[in-house]
Amino acid sequence: MDELEELDLLQSRQAVVEYDLDFSAANAKARALVEEDTVRLDQNALEVGGKLSRDGVYIAEDRLKNRGGIDKPRAETVVLIDPDQLALADLRVTMAGFVVRIADSVNALLHSLLDHGIPDILILDVMLPDGDGFDLLAKMRRHPIYSMLPIVMLTAKSDPDDIRRGLGLGADGYVTKPYSKNILAGTIQRVLKQPATA
Repeated sequence: MDELEELDLLQSRQAVVEYDLDFSAANAKARALVEEDTVRLDQNALEVGGKLSRDGVYIAEDRLKNRGGIDKPRAETVVLIDPDQLALADLRVTMAGFVVRIADSVNALLHSLLDHGIPDILILDVMLPDGDGFDLLAKMRRHPIYSMLPIVMLTAKSDPDDIRRGLGLGADGYVTKPYSKNILAGTIQRVLKQPATA
């Protein structure tokens, strides 16, 4: 092979795979749901809404069951995108033993992903200063690298249409604001399939 390269009959170059990490780009829309999914989501939205009102949290157990567990040490990396309550949420999650990276916008998330790599879980608000959390969720679910990243919505939007949309786009969990100090850490542990800590 070296002889062919020397004679300019063969040129080798390193294969580079590039993925579009600009989740803020408006180039992709959410894939349409099939009727069976729509009916199931309509039925679940009211049930989930009741659970959110009662408990403040919902975990999509069917998604967890179908996505394998994450076999990692107990210093999980969490990227938190909640422009309203960053300091409070950071404190609560850090005190539970997680390593937290904060991003207060879609743009900050892009920089965090490029600079520090893939986190173990993403806690995502719906209302972001430079984008919509639901749109970001849809784009990440279609992305070749981030499609299986656990994502929990943390939001004040708790009406059935919002719940239906979040679950339909593939949220692994849904936490409503305001939330108690243990709910967020407990939700992260459940989504990452970790045992609860005292």
